Amino acid sequence: MRIEYIIVLVIIFIVLLAVLKAGKKDAHIELNKLVELLGGKNNIIATETNMSRFIVTLKDISIVDKEAIQKLGAKGIVEIDNQLKIILGPESKQLKKYIDELK
Repeated sequence: MRIEYIIVLVIIFIVLLAVLKAGKKDAHIELNKLVELLGGKNNIIATETNMSRFIVTLKDISIVDKEAIQKLGAKGIVEIDNQLKIILGPESKQLKKYIDELK
């Protein structure tokens, strides 16, 4: 009877790990794809982060695919002149570092 409890606990643990891992994978933003959606590295003038927001100044904002950025995982996008404020969560700092390394 004890072995049955152990087996059930192990199965529950495995399912829990699978759910947690799947959640992290869905939340992860593909950095290369996001740079492409912003019009490529040559379209990006400057970047900065503010908590969970990624702020990017662009040469031509009309070539940005905002819908695709939201589908990729952004929680919101605000456009002001030639600047986008994208709410990404913890990925904001990682994206800024990635773009800075590209330039």
